Amino acid sequence: MRCGEPSSFRQLKVRLAQIDAPEKAQPFGQRAKMSLSTLCFGAWASIYTEAQDRYGRTVARVECRGHDANAEQVRRGMAWVYDRYAPRASPLHQVQAEARTARTGLWADKDPVAPWEWRHR
Repeated sequence: MRCGEPSSFRQLKVRLAQIDAPEKAQPFGQRAKMSLSTLCFGAWASIYTEAQDRYGRTVARVECRGHDANAEQVRRGMAWVYDRYAPRASPLHQVQAEARTARTGLWADKDPVAPWEWRHR
């Protein structure tokens, strides 16, 4: 579905598929939000729906300004690959490995905590 076209223009709550970003109060939480905003805010987006979560959000891959927003957030070190939902063959694992090796974004932190662990604490 292509959002923004006159016949389909509507607001949609989307969870980016296969990734998990830091929580607002977590280190890099605000930076992750700003990173996604600079990538997608005000832009036309292509939404590739994969599922709907238990909160009614669309779980999808999102493309903005010619970028795969899911992969770009991982590349920038602003999100983790969510192992629970990302298949082993997902190219996101390699993108994350490269960001981690380069100590990009949250990987520069001495001991980064995955959001799913942060929420359980």
